[in-house]
Amino acid sequence: MIRMNLNPFIAVLVITVWSFSQASEAQKAVDLVKKAAQFMSLYGKDGCMEELRKNNGRFCKGELYVFAYDTTGIMVAHPKNHRLIGVNLTDVPDMDGKLYRKEILTLAKDKGCGWVDYKFKNTEKSEIEFKAAYIEKSGGLVLCCGINK
Repeated sequence: MIRMNLNPFIAVLVITVWSFSQASEAQKAVDLVKKAAQFMSLYGKDGCMEELRKNNGRFCKGELYVFAYDTTGIMVAHPKNHRLIGVNLTDVPDMDGKLYRKEILTLAKDKGCGWVDYKFKNTEKSEIEFKAAYIEKSGGLVLCCGINK
């Protein structure tokens, strides 16, 4: 009898811990973007882009990092893939054909901030990942931080 009562308890505990860790990652992404926006207000757009391009910068925390587009969809800062900088990516779809960068720009223009879901091929792991990016328009840039879903 105890064993049958314990299993649902463990299941609820595991689900709760998993949900908390997901919420925690989402909150970390939001906080990182907001800190980047604050940094930009202090050091300007150029200072912020310089910091966002650093692989070991203050806005690059392992799997969580802030990257930025200008308002036309050109990648202006990315700490992990410098080859993307200067490239307009609005017409490059995700693995399902979703033009999520257009969605990011529309959301930034219309609401200023929010979340966008997409699929991303992680070339380091050779896997397709389900992602969500928190985005916030700030100082003429669209700051983003993606999390795995």
